[in-house]
Amino acid sequence: MISTAFAMGQTGGAGGAGGAGGAGGIAGFLPIIILFAIFYFLLIRPQQKKAKEHKAMISNLKKGVRIVTSGGIYGTILSLDDTTIGLEIAEKVKIKISRGNVAVVISDAEPVRKEDKKKK
Repeated sequence: MISTAFAMGQTGGAGGAGGAGGAGGIAGFLPIIILFAIFYFLLIRPQQKKAKEHKAMISNLKKGVRIVTSGGIYGTILSLDDTTIGLEIAEKVKIKISRGNVAVVISDAEPVRKEDKKKK
């Protein structure tokens, strides 16, 4: 029984404490490094780029711009604050939202005036 236990131990020549053991450690981490690089270029980097564009869009908002909120509400900006935006979503219907809830800027043009609506 003792000889069987010794048979499963390492032999002195092939993979012992020689020079090949150090390279095996780095090669073991290579798939993890490649996987991280794939995740970075396919997931992390595009998400950071999109967040940067959204931050720039929010900082460039002006009065009179038509937007869509993340909840799907369309409106025209009436007032701007550091953290909030005043929106007119219908005639004489005004709401306040957080700046971060702006999803899309529809147009940078001035809002349509009542006189322009009557001409059509």
